[in-house]
Amino acid sequence: MSKKRFKESEIQRILQEYKDGTPIQQIINNYGISQATFYNWKAKYSRPTMADIQSFNKLKEDHDRLKRMFADLSMENLLLKTQLKSKESQ
Repeated sequence: MSKKRFKESEIQRILQEYKDGTPIQQIINNYGISQATFYNWKAKYSRPTMADIQSFNKLKEDHDRLKRMFADLSMENLLLKTQLKSKESQ
């Protein structure tokens, strides 16, 4: 079994450098990796994981719930303002 040179966290950091705009050639030279290795890492580690997808779905559900709460409160507020104006005009 061969020992890996880079930990997953280091690979993520290297890929983040690429996302931040560092040219691929510079990354390859800095870390002593091949272009094929870089593209393999990019293909493997750039995909969202199942945990990322579940987290996104949870956030989406929370967002939808908060939007409904806001709409309900806005309608209630509008109704109360209308009732208050009708009482003031009487």
